[in-house]
Amino acid sequence: GRIRGYGAAPRDMIGIARSLEAAPRIRAILQEDEDRGQVESLARGLGDHSEVVTLIRTAIDENSSASVGDGTVISPGFSSELDSVRSAARGAQNYMASLERQERERTGIKSLKVGYNKVFGYYIEVSKPNLQRVPDDYVRRQTLVGGERFITSEMKEYESQILSAQDQIAEMESALFRQVCRQVADVAVPILSAADSMAHVDVLASLGEVALSQGYARPSLDDGEVLEIRKGRHPVVENALPPGSFVPNDTRLSNGDDQLIILTGPNMAGKSTYIRQVAIIALMAQVGSFVPAEAATIGLVDRIFTRVGLQDDVAVGQSTFMVEMLETASILNHATSRSLIVLDEIGRGTSTYDGLSIARAVAEHVHNHPILGCKTLFATHYHELTHLANTLPRARNFTVSVSEDRGVVVFLHRIVPGGADRSYGIHVAQLAGLPGSVINRAWEVLQELENGTTPGSGHRQRRSKAPPQGQLRLIGSAPDVFQELLSLDVSAMTPLQAINKLYELQASARDSADS
Repeated sequence: GRIRGYGAAPRDMIGIARSLEAAPRIRAILQEDEDRGQVESLARGLGDHSEVVTLIRTAIDENSSASVGDGTVISPGFSSELDSVRSAARGAQNYMASLERQERERTGIKSLKVGYNKVFGYYIEVSKPNLQRVPDDYVRRQTLVGGERFITSEMKEYESQILSAQDQIAEMESALFRQVCRQVADVAVPILSAADSMAHVDVLASLGEVALSQGYARPSLDDGEVLEIRKGRHPVVENALPPGSFVPNDTRLSNGDDQLIILTGPNMAGKSTYIRQVAIIALMAQVGSFVPAEAATIGLVDRIFTRVGLQDDVAVGQSTFMVEMLETASILNHATSRSLIVLDEIGRGTSTYDGLSIARAVAEHVHNHPILGCKTLFATHYHELTHLANTLPRARNFTVSVSEDRGVVVFLHRIVPGGADRSYGIHVAQLAGLPGSVINRAWEVLQELENGTTPGSGHRQRRSKAPPQGQLRLIGSAPDVFQELLSLDVSAMTPLQAINKLYELQASARDSADS
């Protein structure tokens, strides 16, 4: 585009030449493929640009400056007229370069200097103690504190040659560069075709390289309504984890039976990663890429709709919940039976009952609407939605499995059939480093809520010695350890005393647990 508008720089020309020089090698590699198919058209699109490459390589000096007109852009030998002017300029410059030595020898003034500035041009500078030795042909040009500056008629003539040559060189070089731009612009269409083919090759080569290095599988694409993935992985999250640590999962979605997956499970267990990886795998398959899975059969979808993440738009006065509802409305109004919908935590931006009501209504609409009924992944913390599987024939409950071992929660990241009955939110808060007083108060409030009591109404309940039934213990129930902990004067302890006491309490708690 810059070349067509005569706004190109020399490096743009060199860049085009380098790219076009690679075209024959790329074409030869493509033509080695026995099953030509698409690569045949890409090979043809690369074309033969040897004349353009020769023109640019002959005309433009690869080591030239960034601007045209300084005499370094057009290569020697491309224009005999320009070479002649350059030669004359070099002769005059060589004269000036040797003038200082010649004049020192002629006058015997060892401190004599030849210089140049933009105001006076070239000059000969002589210090005051040597002014009596100045020859008669020197013409005074400027008086300084420590000496005088002179010129000679011969200097003036060569200076005129240099300045005139510089103007000529700048004008001629600019004209020649525009000429080369015109010649390249004349073949812009085949060059753009080659660029398009190279871009396609670049994309395909990149997809092939990542498929080979990451162990991707070739998906099967058809016009059916089934989306089935065996041991699928998230291509980004997988690379952010240590090799082999990502847990793959299977997926089956179908408009006819497993249409709506209600996915519940703890925070941080991998629900969002799972639903997003399904969408990414479907997208990768349909753009012609291998997919991060052991095997995959993808029924073509017309669009992939997602409602994930939390965000607001303060500039237009839209809250997080409003943005969520607008995106959800867009999905419900534009999705078809061939679409894939991914919903993450619909309704969490408002009150619990409002959010639950909206989430259930959205799930029922996607399932029951005669035009929709499309494949949908619905991740939620509203465990009440698991009851939809009892009333909606194509709804299925899945959850993320969790292991509980002696008060320790381990997220297995394995998607299994069934529904979750709790979210382990307080455990996640504890892992995040919330103060112990906050965690313990959270247990108290949770127990009040589960008992049907309004937290803080009337009086504050004493701290429970054990977490609510169904939740994991955060503090051991050994009474001696508990009493010793309560008797500590924490504010009077040094950090070293505190950590030593903590080790003692931990050892006592373990002994009590083992017994």
